[in-house]
Amino acid sequence: MDELTKTIVMRGDLAHLALFLWASGASALLIWTLRELAAANQRFNDFVKEIATLNQLFRRRG
Repeated sequence: MDELTKTIVMRGDLAHLALFLWASGASALLIWTLRELAAANQRFNDFVKEIATLNQLFRRRG
């Protein structure tokens, strides 16, 4: 990575390097956020299923 950075600096493409680093960081953050959102959605779905199971159990007893 050091050679790549030196080449970019020598060519004067610091703006491109900064843009690439920003885009990489933003993309990584988006992927992490989507994974967390999917996990939260699954946990909520599991919770709703358990509540439905409890409701059925109480209806049978009552």
